[in-house]
Amino acid sequence: MSRNAPVTDATVVLGIETSCDETAAAIVMGGTDVLSSVVSSQIDIHAKFGGVVPEIASRAHLELIGPVVAEALDTAHIHNERIDAVAVTVGPGLIGALLVGVAAAKATAFALDVPLIGVNHLEAHLYAALLDDPNLEFPAVVLLVSGGNTLLLSMDGPGNYRLLGATIDDAAGEAFDKVARFLDLGYPGGPAVDAAAQRGNPRAVDFPRAMMHDGLDFSFSGLKTAVMNHVRKHPDVSSDDVAASFQTAVVDVLVAKLMRAARETSARSVVLGGGVAANSLLRSEVERLAAADGFRVALPSRAMCTDNAAMIAAAGWYRLRDNGPSGLDIGAVPNLSLVTDTVRTNRAASHRDRR
Repeated sequence: MSRNAPVTDATVVLGIETSCDETAAAIVMGGTDVLSSVVSSQIDIHAKFGGVVPEIASRAHLELIGPVVAEALDTAHIHNERIDAVAVTVGPGLIGALLVGVAAAKATAFALDVPLIGVNHLEAHLYAALLDDPNLEFPAVVLLVSGGNTLLLSMDGPGNYRLLGATIDDAAGEAFDKVARFLDLGYPGGPAVDAAAQRGNPRAVDFPRAMMHDGLDFSFSGLKTAVMNHVRKHPDVSSDDVAASFQTAVVDVLVAKLMRAARETSARSVVLGGGVAANSLLRSEVERLAAADGFRVALPSRAMCTDNAAMIAAAGWYRLRDNGPSGLDIGAVPNLSLVTDTVRTNRAASHRDRR
């Protein structure tokens, strides 16, 4: 693909994702057709530390990036010359981890003489549901919940969104991780709490629902503290009951604000994204309440909820179509924001300069 060629349904994008502890590569055609998606997880490597160790993650990415990209190409039955563009996560994330992916993507794009597209990891999560439901109806309200972010956005179409609400302290996924660690449920925290909650009584403890009726922002720090205080006062309490009650408190707030935002913005669809979108209670409650209110529901598959390169390639396809490529001098931005997206600003300026 020449750098000035039009982006079409036949345009093939290689996506690369190394923002945290998953080394991932994928081949996506036309923005929604996933030809392959390979994810090499480092969960077992970091489990003994109870969380991700940045330097260890970076070293693992260095070892895995080559084989993972090769497997993605092989699985898709795609040769190098069929790759039309390379998309890569440039932020947010761990700086060392991001640099591994960015360097690999730059080298690949340069060697193949194809466009490079820098992708905001958070924006890519907005496209995960499109990979499973390409006919998603807009406008939509998206609840993006992960270990580092809890965002509520209105999305009028690819690349067209605005922030409605965000957490003022801990992200929902961060609260899950901290509660799991406190209860000694295991790592990673989200799936561990979800599994324990299946065995517990969700009404055993009446934990607070912070900011439940106060705008569209979120707060989970107080809930996390309430869990710890309750367990310290009641050391014999069942961990499963605590996990179930905690999870219900989180989901109650998330779903209530998602549905409120959908009604206030006259959305046609409600969408989940991010690692916490794999939570069983959150998925079932969103499906139940959205259906009752007449909204279309778009839930990414659990494989697309967690970090993956298919969503990076999909976001890259839309970015290339609408904004053009990034320059090979693009860097990693560990604190990149979804709202003040410097990648978008830099790329648009660079694209204008080339015209």
